[in-house]
Amino acid sequence: MELLFLPTMASGDDSPIFEDDESPPYSLEKMTDLVAVWDVALSDGVHKIEFEHGTTSGKRVVYVDGKEEIRKEWMFKLVGKETFYVGAAKTKATINIDAISGFAYEYTLEINGRSLKKYMENRSKTTNTWVLHMDGENFRVVLEKDTMDVWCNGKKMETAGEFVDDGTETHFSIGNHDCYIKAVSSGKRKEGIIHTLIVDNREIPEIAS
Repeated sequence: MELLFLPTMASGDDSPIFEDDESPPYSLEKMTDLVAVWDVALSDGVHKIEFEHGTTSGKRVVYVDGKEEIRKEWMFKLVGKETFYVGAAKTKATINIDAISGFAYEYTLEINGRSLKKYMENRSKTTNTWVLHMDGENFRVVLEKDTMDVWCNGKKMETAGEFVDDGTETHFSIGNHDCYIKAVSSGKRKEGIIHTLIVDNREIPEIAS
C-alpha cells in the first residue's frame, strides 16, 4: 500500500505536519509532493513559500511567490534544512525537516533565525501596517519603526522627515496623493510612540499585524 502524506495542521502555522495513511491507494507518481505552504508578511508584501518533499527520492523544492528557488532531485538524507532568501530586503528563511516517527515529518519555517510565530510577533511590535483603496487600487503601506523606512506595495518610498510641535511627520506620495505618517508620544511608557497614517488629510485605520 502506498503512503499518503496528509496535513494535520493549518498551512498558515509555522510547523505543518504531514503523516502517512494507508488509504486510498493512489499512486505516489500522480500525487503532488507539496507538503507545506506558509504566507509570510514582510515590509515589501506578503510572500507565499511552498515546499515539496519527496519522501521516496528525498527531492526538495522551494518556491517563493511561485518562483523556484531551490531544487534538489535526489537526497539520501530525508531530514535536514534548506536556506534561501525572501523579498526585496533578502530576508533569510530556513525550512527545517524533522522526522517525528516512522514516515511522519514535521516542517518548520524560520525567518532570520526565529520561528515564524516569534518573528511575526516581533514584527507586530516593530512595524505598522495600513491597507487603503485609492484610484481603483489597493495599497499596503508598512512603516519600519526602527529605521522609519516606509514601504508601499513592495517598493521602498522616498520620504522627507519634518519636526512639528507635537512630534514628527514623515512625508511621501502615492501617485497624486499626499501622505504622511505622524509620530507622537502616547505619554505612556508601555504604548510608546503612536504612529498615524494621514492620506489627503484623512486618517487611515491601522490593520492588525
